[in-house]
Amino acid sequence: MRSWPAPEVPRLPGTGRPPRVYDSASREVRATDPQGTARMYVCGITPYDATHLGHAFTYLTFDLVQRVWRDAGLDVHYVQNVTDVDDPLLDRANERGVDWRELATSEIELFRTDMAALRVIPPREFIGVVEAVPLVAKMVETLRSRGAAYDVDGDIYFPVDADPNFGGVSGFDRETMLALSAERGGDPDRHGKKDPLDPLLWRAARDGEPSWESPLGAGRPGWHVECSAISLDNLGMTFDVEGGGSDLVFPHHEMSASHAQAATGEYPHAKAYVHAAMVGLDGEKMSKSLGNLVLVSKLRGGADGMDPMAIRLALLDHHYRTEWEWTAADRPAAEQRLETWRRAVALESGPAAGGVLEAVRDRMADDLDTPGALRVVDGWAERALAGPGEEAADADAPLLVRDTVDALLGVAL
Repeated sequence: MRSWPAPEVPRLPGTGRPPRVYDSASREVRATDPQGTARMYVCGITPYDATHLGHAFTYLTFDLVQRVWRDAGLDVHYVQNVTDVDDPLLDRANERGVDWRELATSEIELFRTDMAALRVIPPREFIGVVEAVPLVAKMVETLRSRGAAYDVDGDIYFPVDADPNFGGVSGFDRETMLALSAERGGDPDRHGKKDPLDPLLWRAARDGEPSWESPLGAGRPGWHVECSAISLDNLGMTFDVEGGGSDLVFPHHEMSASHAQAATGEYPHAKAYVHAAMVGLDGEKMSKSLGNLVLVSKLRGGADGMDPMAIRLALLDHHYRTEWEWTAADRPAAEQRLETWRRAVALESGPAAGGVLEAVRDRMADDLDTPGALRVVDGWAERALAGPGEEAADADAPLLVRDTVDALLGVAL
């Protein structure tokens, strides 16, 4: 599947450091320590509606991980999937009276456009589930050969007790797991399962639903196994970061890890599980199911559209692990900051900026502290716009700040 055009990223003097990030599995901030190539898998969209600010906040988070790794001199192998066949997509297509493939195609294209506008570095592989069906079927066959799959009325399920490390990603107790399974696409009440938590690997063909022929019989993949299969095929086991929104901790990342670990006999699936917090609106999590969305395309569209770089600054003003709500004040604050920064870097000279680069690097290496990084640049811009003082003017400073903001924060000034 085609991704989107990559933005140009300036090269900065010197070398940064790989970031420390919060690992949900160990419940602590840990160093990332890629060996040669940094490998990252991020769970992508289910394309039944347009990109909202919650999506943008998530993908911006992992764009920052990429940028900090690259600044540390690392090659980055980034993979992202698209769940372009699943129940929510089929349901929305039926509601609208359109073909599910048509809906998926149009929403994926809008997502590409939004990501390009926000200057998100694209993944090396951008893979839809439809194109990965043979890959998923092969993985389910592997699980079955290892005794880690069983049938329920033609559907194939994964027994969670096949992975001795099941539960290690979320750390949740069984009661919490059962509640979240029911809430987030599971079927804990289905008769015939060995354990209510066992997730679906392969859904046998039903009338009126898309299906594909395979050695498993006609059908389509379950949700969690798609990411296991795609990540294993492209990155192998024990890659550096698996990412997504915090609502994916359980069941999605928990189950995906268990599938991979049971299929390979290796542990762990990923070295770190990193999750972006939810973005709210009017007291509720911003989500497609609730319909309380601020859409990126609408926010940046029209005669009064918001500059995509101001959207990016509004998102960067919140730490990736902190839940927050979009309010009417976010837009003018971000637009004012963008205008101030642009005026400052347009000057012929300014205060020395080597300390700005190193301070921004420090903030980004420390668990992606974007609010702290923004304050560093705010301080330089304020001094630059105040005019000559005791500091000697440096003709190279505005360009260095411009490049620092572009390379590490993704904001083009």
